[in-house]
Amino acid sequence: MSDYRESNFSDAESTGSYGQSPSDGVYVPEPEHRPLRVGTIVWGLVLAVVGGLILTVHLTGIRLDAGMVLLGILLGAGAALVIGGLIAVLGRKRNP
Repeated sequence: MSDYRESNFSDAESTGSYGQSPSDGVYVPEPEHRPLRVGTIVWGLVLAVVGGLILTVHLTGIRLDAGMVLLGILLGAGAALVIGGLIAVLGRKRNP
């Protein structure tokens, strides 16, 4: 039984690790860089604003008109999506 343990440890010690490292001649491609999407950012901000408003209402006891708040959030999100989309389209490098 001790021979089994010693052989496992000696294999691990001879390679210096328990598996192959990326520098052992194996090609590891770089992860693909993808830019942030405008929609993801805007909807994340919408959720943060809604969460902040809910927290504020519960902690302070103020009353808000839900319809007007929803209308304001949706108008702001829609404007941010349109403006962000325009900036993304206009900011792309054009290849002739």
